[in-house]
Amino acid sequence: MRGALLHAVGDDKLDIRDDFTLTPVGPTDVRVKIKATGVCHSDLSVLTGVLPMPLPVIPGHEGAGEVVEVGANVTSVQPGDHVIINWTPACGDCPNCIVGQPNLCTTYVMKSFMEARFVYGGQTPAFGMAGCGTWAEEIVVPWQGAIKVDPEVPYEAAALIGCGITTGVGAVINTAKVRPGSTVAVVGCGGVGLSVIQGARVSGATTILAIDPLESKHELAKKVGATHACTPDQLMDAIGTLTGGQGFDYGFEVVGKSAAIMTAWQATRRGGDVIVVGAGAMDDQVPLTAFGLLFEGKNILSSLYGGADVRRDFPFFANLYKAGKLDLESMISSRIRLADLNDAVAALRGGEVLRQIVMFD
Repeated sequence: MRGALLHAVGDDKLDIRDDFTLTPVGPTDVRVKIKATGVCHSDLSVLTGVLPMPLPVIPGHEGAGEVVEVGANVTSVQPGDHVIINWTPACGDCPNCIVGQPNLCTTYVMKSFMEARFVYGGQTPAFGMAGCGTWAEEIVVPWQGAIKVDPEVPYEAAALIGCGITTGVGAVINTAKVRPGSTVAVVGCGGVGLSVIQGARVSGATTILAIDPLESKHELAKKVGATHACTPDQLMDAIGTLTGGQGFDYGFEVVGKSAAIMTAWQATRRGGDVIVVGAGAMDDQVPLTAFGLLFEGKNILSSLYGGADVRRDFPFFANLYKAGKLDLESMISSRIRLADLNDAVAALRGGEVLRQIVMFD
């Protein structure tokens, strides 16, 4: 079986090899043949060590494919079903699951640091990113990690729903609960940022400002729903022009940097909501004052995986796509093969590309 392996944080190249095998399918597991997987900024964060993972590891967490085998106790899917990979499977029993926050369940995430799902070279174990490892032809996940999807949804669109769309659109609908007629600022116009913009459009926001230092990204941001776009140094003028100087009702940070969080804070009106969506580093401190936190009355909300219950939200987003409400095709910059992954990672580091999708045979 083919896959792409990271041996050590900071390696210049992934080790693309064809001698992987999978651990056996347990009674509550599902084996999935991956058909499409995204090259996401979170994958890059694993390569650089911003998101710690056990090593060696096969990156990839945003994927979709076909079920080829199920464990004896699995009833949710069967061989032949099309599924989206859920990189945060919910156990259903922990305190977060019980209070209705399955996106915060860490049961299987923690297990993924201890259970190697792959073997290469005949005997060396390898882990899968977040228990997935979708940069391989096949994976084994808990049954909660494979969510059935309408087979009419193309695999590449389904893969985007598996992370970027759910993270971004979910942040708008589930976390912020953006109201019709409101104003929204979005800091960062990568794949997840564009998903936030689309979520704001679907939610009925009337003013949507896309903020990104790369002006080359502004046109696409407007295509998928932004009403205006600017660079960070143009933000104050945009606040004056679009909100009369008050600021936006909602400010979304979709970069994973403290500077971007502060830009979202600056863009948001007094009493508005600042939503942190980007995955940042553990040592990146946000310089907010205690005075400002109290007297500006702004609410800081974190949105992990879009606050989603994927059993509900994956089919919901798939239906939005089928109804023409979500433009996923425009978010795919290229379709590539596994052999091209090192070039794809280099392009992702450059910051100009959106979602590159690895298509498997």
